[in-house]
Amino acid sequence: MTDPAVLYDRLREETETVLIGNEQILRHITVAMLTRGHVLLEGVPGVAKTTIATLIANATDLQHSRVQMTPDLLPADITGTTVYHQRNGEFELQKGPVFTNLVIADEINRAPPKTQSALLEAMQEGQVSIEGSTLELPTPFTVVATMNPLEMEGTFKLPEAQRDRFQMKLVTEIPNSEDERAILDRFDANPTLDADSISQVISRDELLDARTVVPGTHIEDSIKEYILAIVGATRDHRNVIHGASPRATIDLQNTAKAVARLNGREYVIPDDVKEMALPVLRHRLIMNSDAELSQITAEAVIEEILQSITPPGSDTDHSVDVETAVGDGGTKRDSE
Repeated sequence: MTDPAVLYDRLREETETVLIGNEQILRHITVAMLTRGHVLLEGVPGVAKTTIATLIANATDLQHSRVQMTPDLLPADITGTTVYHQRNGEFELQKGPVFTNLVIADEINRAPPKTQSALLEAMQEGQVSIEGSTLELPTPFTVVATMNPLEMEGTFKLPEAQRDRFQMKLVTEIPNSEDERAILDRFDANPTLDADSISQVISRDELLDARTVVPGTHIEDSIKEYILAIVGATRDHRNVIHGASPRATIDLQNTAKAVARLNGREYVIPDDVKEMALPVLRHRLIMNSDAELSQITAEAVIEEILQSITPPGSDTDHSVDVETAVGDGGTKRDSE
């Protein structure tokens, strides 16, 4: 079995030759790939959103495609269509860019809702329907969609159903002065440095193998109740019209399991849940008008919820319980 922690370490070490200051984004996209999730990546232009996705694809030897979303893009431009050949009088299927392992949907909110919805079946079912035929997509299959939060003219708001299909929303920030100086030095020494400069360090089979490890991660009932309490609190919060869905509950559990594995553990602790709560929930909350007028964000609501709910037990007590549950054949490593 491929250890997810070893896989991530190799991925991080290789991408660090190009990437500076976005380790958390890289970590969480890795979590998504280990748990069959999709990522909404938000950030201003020039903060390496597309580069991060391309680096991961190159380092893992995954086939990838980039789709530039525009207002005139049609659903068939993503999924594909059948083309009639007059020479032989037959129709031929031409597959769209969605038939790959990693789809980079650049500026997804610039495409109209009808085109955005073309990704729904692909993201949820791992298949697409083209003129009555259902076609399976390659495995693994991950969508990384980027958004620019500044330029809203000519954009279309993502429908709630579309946002809920994204396992998490990540935000890329402007690098601090130290990281930006390191970027300057690195590109001064190598002006041609880009995502194609790195090598494959993980095979597709290793990634698929690591994915089979994550579901077996032990999670106690008390931590399941902790997850339910966090998600339930989003539905009852005074500033929220609609809270997170049951799909979000499942995503929070699955991503917490993956984080535990990246930390070298075979069991989940409350800190794993806390780490993933914001990425998994922030895009799923619909704030009421009072909150919007007061500029209260979904992130602020989630932070308040995390502070108000007491995590179950202590890490020490939890470790003892899990050692008993895992048995003599398990490995108990705590990263703390």
